[in-house]
Amino acid sequence: MKGVRGKGISSFFRVSSSPLCHTPTLAPHLWRHCVPFGARFPALSLPSVPRRELWQVIASDERKMPSQRGRKAKTAASDGATVWVPKATISTSAQQQRPSSQAAVAEPMTETAYPAKKGQTKVKSEVRATFYPKFENEKSDQEIRSRMIEVVASGRGVVEVTLKHSGSLFMYAGDGQAFAKNSYGNLYTAVGVYVLGKTLEQAWGDQAKAKQREFNAYLKEHRISISMELVTAVLGDHGQRPLKDYVVVTAVTELTGRPRFFSTPDLVEFCRKWRLPTNEVWLFSTRKSASTCFAAYDVLCEQSIYTLVRDNFNKIADATVPGTESHAVVQGEILEGLVARIVSFESGKKLKLVAEKYPVPDHAPGAYTAPGLREICMANRQSEKEQSKALLKAVGTDFCSDWNAWFDKENDATQTAWLNKFLQTPPADDPTAKLQEMVNLLRQKNMRVRFKCQSRQGSENEFTMTIHVLQDSVFRRYQKEMQYNPSLWPLYRGFFVDVMLTKDSQNNSSSSNETEEVTLGHLDQDAMADDAEHLMVKLKFLTYKIRTFLIRNGIDILFNKGKQGYKDYYFRQMQIWGTSAEKQRELSRMLDEWASHITQKIKIGKLKEGSYLSEAEPFLKAFASRSTKNQLLVGQAGTDIDTAAYLAASREGDDEEGDLKQDVGASPDVPISREGIKAKGLLVFFPGIPGCAKSALCKEIISTPGGIGDKRPMKSLMGDMIKGRYWPKLEEERKKNPNVITLADKNAPTADVWKLVTDICKSTDAIAVPIVPDSEGTDSNPFSLDALAVFIFRVLHREQHPGNLDKNSPYPGYVLMMFYNLYDGMDRSEFDAELHKRFGYLIKFPLLKPNRPPLPGPLKAVLDEGLELFRKHAAKHGKADPSKGSFKGEWDAWEKKLKDTMLAHSAHINGIQVPFEDVVKSVREKLRDVVTGNVQVHMPDTQERKFRAFNYAAVSLPVDGILSALAKVSSADAGAKAFLAPKNLSNTLRAGHVTLAHVRSHGAAAVAEYGAYVGTEVPVKFTAFLYCPRMCAFEAHLDSKSVASKNPMPHVTLWTAPGTPPKEAGSLGKLAAEGQATRVVLRQPIVVTGKVEFKM
Repeated sequence: MKGVRGKGISSFFRVSSSPLCHTPTLAPHLWRHCVPFGARFPALSLPSVPRRELWQVIASDERKMPSQRGRKAKTAASDGATVWVPKATISTSAQQQRPSSQAAVAEPMTETAYPAKKGQTKVKSEVRATFYPKFENEKSDQEIRSRMIEVVASGRGVVEVTLKHSGSLFMYAGDGQAFAKNSYGNLYTAVGVYVLGKTLEQAWGDQAKAKQREFNAYLKEHRISISMELVTAVLGDHGQRPLKDYVVVTAVTELTGRPRFFSTPDLVEFCRKWRLPTNEVWLFSTRKSASTCFAAYDVLCEQSIYTLVRDNFNKIADATVPGTESHAVVQGEILEGLVARIVSFESGKKLKLVAEKYPVPDHAPGAYTAPGLREICMANRQSEKEQSKALLKAVGTDFCSDWNAWFDKENDATQTAWLNKFLQTPPADDPTAKLQEMVNLLRQKNMRVRFKCQSRQGSENEFTMTIHVLQDSVFRRYQKEMQYNPSLWPLYRGFFVDVMLTKDSQNNSSSSNETEEVTLGHLDQDAMADDAEHLMVKLKFLTYKIRTFLIRNGIDILFNKGKQGYKDYYFRQMQIWGTSAEKQRELSRMLDEWASHITQKIKIGKLKEGSYLSEAEPFLKAFASRSTKNQLLVGQAGTDIDTAAYLAASREGDDEEGDLKQDVGASPDVPISREGIKAKGLLVFFPGIPGCAKSALCKEIISTPGGIGDKRPMKSLMGDMIKGRYWPKLEEERKKNPNVITLADKNAPTADVWKLVTDICKSTDAIAVPIVPDSEGTDSNPFSLDALAVFIFRVLHREQHPGNLDKNSPYPGYVLMMFYNLYDGMDRSEFDAELHKRFGYLIKFPLLKPNRPPLPGPLKAVLDEGLELFRKHAAKHGKADPSKGSFKGEWDAWEKKLKDTMLAHSAHINGIQVPFEDVVKSVREKLRDVVTGNVQVHMPDTQERKFRAFNYAAVSLPVDGILSALAKVSSADAGAKAFLAPKNLSNTLRAGHVTLAHVRSHGAAAVAEYGAYVGTEVPVKFTAFLYCPRMCAFEAHLDSKSVASKNPMPHVTLWTAPGTPPKEAGSLGKLAAEGQATRVVLRQPIVVTGKVEFKM
């Protein structure tokens, strides 16, 4: 360690202030500003690394350390360009562990972390607008709900619930700087600027122009971005066309350094001061109220409108903050859903104080300047550009002073040049380094993200970069990266960054970090961006999903695949949601009627998704008018909504105890049997890639002497030999003989194909068994690059392949890249889990030797090059043949390079493969286990229910206990014995319960109150047996201080005559008092213990 001894260890590190990141990083002044070894730095928290090992890490870095913080490196993602990479943190065992649930909060930097020489070009970036990250919860929604209740019960947080408005994300940073989710300078942002400007105009009246200018100046001075839900009738239909065009603020973000979101109390305070629209908020601060919150949603989720949701949540919440305007007034009664998240207990207390201090403004709105949004868009409908210009002109220069640069667009080459400048230039400050780190990681991991760059007003040194995430799975993958590197910045939605190239005029300027010291004191310690364990769940309503998911999103399927294809689609959606069986039947009837209606009306072309409500709303309105049941199913349709009538209808219908037939019959929630599936046939298929040996396997399986332990005939259908559509042909062949074991010799790479396989199995009484090559995969693909190399190698050694995919094909590499990318966004564990979930079983066969050498560098490089070329081609030309696109020359050169590289590494590829005879043996044995029953293929888990919709709460009782009580009554009373003898209740009574509350009789809030007691055991005392010719029941008393029935006479209905509703049993007490029924008082009450449950 020459040259190191005598130096203080602390001087080698700059310690992160994040409470999660105790691992220090190498300081930029490592070799220039060393201090004596004995210097003390009390704040330093060293990682648990042995001293000798730590010195070795430092010594190894000495040989690499540049004079400035950072280094230049070549990365696969940068296409060979030299890219500035911020200095990495020391890798320690602690760093490899998953972070705790404590939030990582980055404190402002006050020292210059990146000293520069005079005249050196550096890059400085500032986040201009952003919204919360999209969190992909690994747990089920039900698990998250349970976890949220636990957090509340422990006093560590409260549940905050807000409305989910049905619109588009819109962000505003002052003076016309407006952004949509992944774009700016277009109709979406022009509409947002207009609506926000008019909102302020209405709110401030005569002061509007001055307040607009003041508002813009405040946002720019304090680097604040406001995120809103933009709800209009001109940007495409969602669940309901809004009655008014409006915005509602959903987030306020301070952008000095790492984005920090205002807490809900500070957001409300900020919006009240500026008279901006705020959302409705409900707080639940105890276990009971939090449980009641989720139970109330379960009661309301399948048939509800906004007013019903609002009224019930107002009743059950511990605190309520009303929105600026009612959802019913601006949007309508069709509510998309609710958003529930955990916030700190302090945030909940502060919100109550803010609501009292800043009530909903009671100001008189100013006149809305004519013409309005819809009139302007209609008058300029010749193009979106003209509509945008007209809207910006109409909002006025006080709110948008300059919009001339909105419509300039850069070409692809210019955008790439801007991105390279950003990555190749040393950073001027820490926020820029963190953004460079993020972009490099996204590119190195081949995550599906597009970086769109646009110069700012023609400047050669300034541009705006849009970070556009193309797949939701990217957020999940990035979250995993953050778990192992907590110092990473979150990947936000709606992510826009201003980038500036500057030259330092002095040797050590500190100006680059001045903005880091500006803070407003409104930081959200509960902000989603800072939660390591993020607890949030979205709760959507069926009346909204009917319109968007089942009608709008099913339009293409209906017009392209016909009514049967549409029926398959909507049933699949309902199963995923866990829609109750009754609602599935009602919806099927309605959706079949809709399909017939719209296909008869539109015979040429198809209905446009963006304006589907023009046809759907009149249909739904007519459908709802035919019956109360229809009205409850679809909610309210049209604009002439009679809310009072809907609320009245919601209290009619089913009896308070539910249908006695259901009560004495099979439960609607019988758990799925885990016994093996039995079916006539077997359908073996291959979710793989060309070259995975499926045809060779099929040939070997068919030719197995004695078969695979089953007498059923086997038949293989090779996709390359089938003319026309393969899967319909296979289904046709299976219908001829359902007992056949069918080998589907065709690649089945996507969820759409898996759905077809499922449907074929249903229609031909077969079990589906997927067979896949085993591979460790990558973090974004179930197949590793080693596996891809083997597949390509095999294809390039084919001759005269019936599918024309062999060494003589013009673009075999392109075809393999295309198939490989079909699996993009799903790692191996997710891939296996999805197949298990869909089909109940999965056969994996060995492909690569476990102790193989690593993939040679040239082989890896050519595969990476091909994947990047495919992504560029697909982004520009879609599925077009390589010979027809602008990348033809690159494809031709790469295909030749691929063949040469494969040939040069033939020995390596041949050496890493498992012998084919071992593969065949493995597959035969596993298939034999399936057909002989040695392993059981379980029912596919596609009907798992996220939430249970229910109508009433009850104490469910065991039938044996009830029958035992009846036997005691019969032995003690001759009249009761004579009455019960012909009823044969021992064979007909299958369930029993004491109703606690029913949504029809007592309301959703009353039923939801029992959410905290679900699963609680309650002793029930039978005190009397009552009967008359039409019915009989036990009178019941609940022996519990916390659980009580809201019925006047708690009882257990035992029997009713045909035509007598079970709810009539509740009148037996009155009938007995009038002498019309017999009451047998039990001298010694009979106790039967049951459990609190929610029921349909």
